[in-house]
Amino acid sequence: MAGPKTRRPSRSFFSIVAVAEAKKRLYVGNIPRDVTNDQLAKIFAEHGSVEKAEVMYDKYSGRSRRFGFVTMSTFEDVNAAIEKLNDTEIGGRKIKVNVTEKPLQSADLSLLQAEESGFVDSPYKVYVGNLAKTVTSELLKKFFSEKGEVLGAKVSRVPGTSKSSGFGFVTFSSEEEVQEAISSFNNALLEGQKIRVNKA
Repeated sequence: MAGPKTRRPSRSFFSIVAVAEAKKRLYVGNIPRDVTNDQLAKIFAEHGSVEKAEVMYDKYSGRSRRFGFVTMSTFEDVNAAIEKLNDTEIGGRKIKVNVTEKPLQSADLSLLQAEESGFVDSPYKVYVGNLAKTVTSELLKKFFSEKGEVLGAKVSRVPGTSKSSGFGFVTFSSEEEVQEAISSFNNALLEGQKIRVNKA
């Protein structure tokens, strides 16, 4: 006789666990450029147990991208860190602290892709339309950096080619910077064309 079948946890079970783990992972934005992983960990350790703290660096220049991720041990620690640290000042900069809300695996994967492409996604994003074909992701980033801290910029490409689709996206670390970008750059000239900028 066959023994009782062992039930494997369903995929949804694993995704629930992944999401639960992700909710202990905090996005920390607008940090000073000189803050290191250890310093970031110490700041958050005052409000709970820190499992990991990581500042994101530009792979070409080696400079801090002024944001990072901190993983706390418990949900209580997460809530305490958000409550105590969100909108507080570190080195004269008001930092943003919130939950990433992505499963760790996909979040880590997207970070790897972001490092390769130079694009970091964020809830604070603008759509940029009517781009000249000569506009690159790097040029788009430099253009918008005049008015705020740009996390990432990318020009959309025609699938399977390197041709520009004529639009792109730019991400920031705060809602204020999104509004500033829209008011400053909507209908501005970039490479001889008036661009359209609105919230993505």
